[in-house]
Amino acid sequence: MRDRRPIAATLAAVTLCATMGSASAAGIDKQNFSQIEKGRYLATAADCAACHTLPGSGHQLAGGRPVETPFGMLIAPNITPDPQTGIGAWTDDEFVNALTKGTGRHGTRLYPAMPYTYYTKLTHDDALAIRAYLNSIPAVHNAVKSNQLPFPFKMRWTLALWDALFFKAQTFAADPHKSAEWNRGAYLAEGPAHCGMCHTPKNFLGADKTGQRLQGYNLQGWFAPNITNDTRRGLGSWSADDIVSYLKTGHNKITTTTGLMSETLNLSTSHMHDDDLRAIAIYLKDQPGQNDKPGAAPDQSVMKVGAQIYADECSGCHKADGSGIAALFPMLKNSPAVQQTDPTTLLRVVLRGAAAAGTDKAPTASSMPQFGWILTDDQVAAVVTYLRNAWGNSAPSVSAGDVHKARQAFVQRSD
Repeated sequence: MRDRRPIAATLAAVTLCATMGSASAAGIDKQNFSQIEKGRYLATAADCAACHTLPGSGHQLAGGRPVETPFGMLIAPNITPDPQTGIGAWTDDEFVNALTKGTGRHGTRLYPAMPYTYYTKLTHDDALAIRAYLNSIPAVHNAVKSNQLPFPFKMRWTLALWDALFFKAQTFAADPHKSAEWNRGAYLAEGPAHCGMCHTPKNFLGADKTGQRLQGYNLQGWFAPNITNDTRRGLGSWSADDIVSYLKTGHNKITTTTGLMSETLNLSTSHMHDDDLRAIAIYLKDQPGQNDKPGAAPDQSVMKVGAQIYADECSGCHKADGSGIAALFPMLKNSPAVQQTDPTTLLRVVLRGAAAAGTDKAPTASSMPQFGWILTDDQVAAVVTYLRNAWGNSAPSVSAGDVHKARQAFVQRSD
């Protein structure tokens, strides 16, 4: 997955401040300045820097960052206002079409790794505001060859068929039966924030399985969890305040942010307004989950081995009853992250360790040591099965074979 870094958000803020000063000196009218600021906020909500800023390059939104897909590697393009290698020569219509219809310069079809399937919800004015903001940042001459996919995926004409099957350009329409707050949250979550891009399962062609919206998806070595209101695997046990705290600070009384979500936090959600985060929370709390019944009980001999390993290696931080320490060490009891249908994230954290995100509002970033070097596949399987079925938790058991496959897959990854 993309290696998300907080430096991009800092660069964005510094650039905006410089733009503000120069705009005032140049006599740019207040309305235009307001549009740039609006566009900056929307670009932050849309997490543009996550793909389009190469960490360590020092060039904001100049492209060049690899974007891993199930079909091969794409390289994010330059979206600075450079006329040769960026979007400086694009018309406003071409830019709006790229965001909302999936077609770029001269009508070239874009790959849906660029989330136009979500950005299509953007209003025309919001799309133009993002364009105004991008026009205000420094132009960087950086030629990028975006399409590095193997045959046959590199043939862009196939995208016409993909769009015909899976995409419908459609601006967000408010639900008159819902509150203004709910509709704002729906607009953000379904549009610029494109939550379903990671959290909705995909079919074999990479399109959303709309019947399983927001129920979790395995991507780039992690499992983006279920974020419906499912009581066991989703956000059913979280309050709206819990969701806001998580998105703003990376911490709440239940868990901490790690993995891919840490970059989203650092570059996007931690910079959003609290009322917008609450609107997203209200919307997500209204998304129905499966709420299925607990599955079959695990092998008790495996649970006994897992309980002993947990007592020896894990209980010091997460406590004997799995309650953890609020805003520091995640709760494992009744934890949605632990009970996901796919144990990839849990296996990754146990095998390779993980570091929680730190933010200005919650700077203490705890870390989880890796245990892959000391525990065998059988032992990891036992303790993970125990975590997923102790203290009232219920999730499918994990086998030694599952652990072996995960261990091999993680070794091959550089992130």
